[in-house]
Order: sequence, then C-alpha cells, then structure tokens
Amino acid sequence: MSTPTLAPMPPGSFFAYSRWDVVPALMVIGHLVFVATLFFGFHVIPWAVWIPLALVYSISISWSINGSSHNLIHNPFFRWNWLNRLYSILLSLTDGFSQEFYHHVHLRHHVGNMDRVKDGTTIDPLSIYRHGKNGQPESAWTYTFYSYFRDDIGDVYHRVKEKFPDKARWIWREIYIVVGLYLCCLAYDWRAFLAMLPFYYLGHSLSSLNGYYEHFKGDPDTPMAWGVSTHNKLYNWLWLNNGYHAEHHYRPKLHWTLMRPFQQSIADEQRARGVHVMGHCHALGFLDRTPPTYLQARAPS
Repeated sequence: MSTPTLAPMPPGSFFAYSRWDVVPALMVIGHLVFVATLFFGFHVIPWAVWIPLALVYSISISWSINGSSHNLIHNPFFRWNWLNRLYSILLSLTDGFSQEFYHHVHLRHHVGNMDRVKDGTTIDPLSIYRHGKNGQPESAWTYTFYSYFRDDIGDVYHRVKEKFPDKARWIWREIYIVVGLYLCCLAYDWRAFLAMLPFYYLGHSLSSLNGYYEHFKGDPDTPMAWGVSTHNKLYNWLWLNNGYHAEHHYRPKLHWTLMRPFQQSIADEQRARGVHVMGHCHALGFLDRTPPTYLQARAPS
C-alpha cells in the first residue's frame, strides 16, 4: 500500500503544501463576510429571508469547523506562521470559539480515536463512548446538544502549557479577542446579537452531530476502521473531502486533495477490515439503517 504525496512547493511559494489551499483560504474570508452581512443586515433583510439565512449560518459553522478550520489544523495553508495565525484568529471570530483551543482538542481526538472508556474515562475528549453506558456510545441527542457545554478550556490550557506555553497563551488570546468583539457587537446591536445567538448554538450542535456520525458504527479497535466514511460527491466537494473520514483517521496528515486517490488505493483492504461507508453526508447519519460493517466482517462465513 502506497500513500500518495504532494509534490514539494517551489521555494518562495505562497502556500505551504498545495495551491489548492486557496479554496479553504477563500472559504474563511467568504464565511466572515456572510456572518457580518447577516449581523449588520438584521434590520434591512426581511424576516422571510433572514431566518433561512440564519439557518444557513448554523450549517455554515459546522461546515467551517469540519472544513477549512479542520484542514488548517492538519496542514497549515501558508508558509508564514503569522499568516496562519491571522487565519486562526479569523476562524475564531466566525466560528465563535478559539481555533487554537480546537487545534489541541482535535489533536487529542486523533490520539484517542474515539476510544472506549478505560479507567473511568477516554483519551479522546470527543469520544462518543465517554458519556455512554455499559460500553455503548451515548445517545446522538445528548452528544449533539450537550457537547458544546462539555469543553474544558482549563484542562486543555494546562496540558498544552506544559509543552507549548506560547501556544497555550494563544488559547486565551483568541478567547479574549472573540469575547471582546462579540461584546462590541452586543453593544452595537443587541437585537441582532440575540437573534443570532440560538443559531450560533445550533451551528455548534450540528458540528457535534456531524462528529457523532463520523464515528458511530466505526471500530475503535481497528485503525483502518476508526472512522466512518461517505463518498457522496457533493458533500465531499463542499466539505473539502471530510467524507473520507476513515481514511483521514488512518492517515491524519494526508492533504485533503489526496483523500480520494488514497481511498481508491486501499479500497480492498478497507472492505476486509470492515470500514463502514454511508451514502449521504455525516449529519444525516441517522438515516443509515445498515448494521456496522466491521461486525459483518468479523462474523464467521
């Protein structure tokens, strides 16, 4: 099995890994413009238009967290650290929480890979088993709507501070920037701010829903089947190949543009290892009624 690689970028190039990273970079800017338009246009846009746009805003938070934000963690877009930091701040503002905090939570997620409870807890803070009972995943309902309130910023900060004190400081810096700007928005137009607030929470809940079905019916004991994939073309086009989630957990540093050829190169082995594949986007995983593929792969013929 060979893992596809990107050709090295020429010296002095703008992007660190691929020119295709102009796509997520522009996604971040577009998302910022969209959120600002929704806020500042609150008193101008008719309710019949504003409410559907606000629902799109909710979806866009999950889209950003699982798309551009996620890819900035694994493969920073630019050669310059200051520009990647600027994008980290922009993502913090549009998504409403510290991108640096998410960075370290997500890396811990890859250490545990949705592990089961051992010694009372899980390595992965996002594991669907952490709050489950009798060794089973918790309900999709509670995972979706409670996860936002389970973030332990202090624990992440102190753990990161031990090895990377400067990065740990950026967790709080980004939080201060987000809180400061949001308080300014509240003072500027409290009606628009409060109107957007429930859609903000819904957006983070949709991101948790997405994360739930990225691993529900995955196999925590088999690295190749840690995640659940979907090869839906529209979803992968919009979500920067996030549908190739089993492949991503198997090779976390693989660039998003290489996910499809990588999947094709390991397709036979994936079937043998019981990688679960659904036909639609992860957020609609509750529509998938087929039993976990890895259980079928283990069953005696």
